[in-house]
Amino acid sequence: MTDAALDGIKVLDLSRVLAGPWCTQILADLGADVVKIERPGVGDDTRTWGPPFLKDAKGEDTNQSTYFTACNRNKRSVTLDMATSEGQALLKQMAAASDIVVENFKTGGLAQYGLDYDALRVANPRLIYCSVTGFGHDGPHAARAGYDLMIQATSGMMSITGRPDDAPGGGPLRVGVALTDLFTGVYASTAILAALEVRHRTGEGQHIDMALLDVGMAILANQASAFLNTGVAPERQGNSHPSLAPYQDFQTQDGSMLLAIGNNGQFARFCEAAGHAEWAVDERFATNTLRVKHREALIPAMQEVTRTRSTADWIALLEDKAVPCGPINDIAQAFDDEQVKARGLAVAMPRDAGDGIDTIVGVASPLRLSATPPVLRHAPPALGQHTDEVLAELGVDAAQRAALRAAGVL
Repeated sequence: MTDAALDGIKVLDLSRVLAGPWCTQILADLGADVVKIERPGVGDDTRTWGPPFLKDAKGEDTNQSTYFTACNRNKRSVTLDMATSEGQALLKQMAAASDIVVENFKTGGLAQYGLDYDALRVANPRLIYCSVTGFGHDGPHAARAGYDLMIQATSGMMSITGRPDDAPGGGPLRVGVALTDLFTGVYASTAILAALEVRHRTGEGQHIDMALLDVGMAILANQASAFLNTGVAPERQGNSHPSLAPYQDFQTQDGSMLLAIGNNGQFARFCEAAGHAEWAVDERFATNTLRVKHREALIPAMQEVTRTRSTADWIALLEDKAVPCGPINDIAQAFDDEQVKARGLAVAMPRDAGDGIDTIVGVASPLRLSATPPVLRHAPPALGQHTDEVLAELGVDAAQRAALRAAGVL
């Protein structure tokens, strides 16, 4: 079996909900041994974020949400009460043997348990400690709790998502997934890998301060750059693009399609195929800048033409002409797409946790390394599924584990 990229790296995961777990799942997919610490009897908040719920072998709903499974595969679940002295001692022992700790408590929240970076690095100076918070570890709002929806609103993301106020259905909208959480997880995993490389050179770990607000501002990308360099705040404009045209949805004979034309050559080829070659040389539409300026004339004219064919006919017509065109799928249609199937993006993961759930299906890791590809070692775990296994590795024998359970520590 080929070694995974992060084989031998141990991660102590003290995070819950989405941003932290998304980060640690990326590390786990790359081969790191991720031990997820959860509250006894309760677990990660997202275990109960349903419906929808996982189904048992009979096809009936369980009390375990599908949400949790999205960001916790390849991890081992340990139940441990960090508010107890015994739990704190075990966590400190784990941290001393770990390469990485990831946590998303409020700023300073773990100091009361002796589990903050300054405390843990004394015993393990090689430790890379990643903190994920809403607003960061400094500044006037550092103590505030932060959730993705709040950050989408605060950062301005919702101000550029949705239709204009004066259009039907207008008003600010959140993105359909917790985008800021997800990007924070990706950025956090990148920072951790960078810190690992630094440790190879220096032998020292470091603290990583990841804030959802920072990430929310960063992923505004071209919209932030537009404001910072012009002083004009971008506005919502539905599915059209502020700097490209035509780059949006178009009605067809039987629904809608998406055209993403990014250069003059693509536009000219579309015009030729659509039977309107004159548009490409029209002085209003000859360049992208002109098309953006005159989109109010161009788009209605194109809509008249796109309504004359079905979505499938348009895709067939444009596919060999290098004009980006595609359907607007729902998620069921997306997973039924032949390319999605060819890439193996739906992955069935068997689970033997004694809770009636035999298989959990998830989305494959998008990381395609030729020599050290991602691994599937564990399905998303049942609550506390690996407590005995992990503590035994730590040297805690069966009698000690029984006593800890009786005391409510496990």
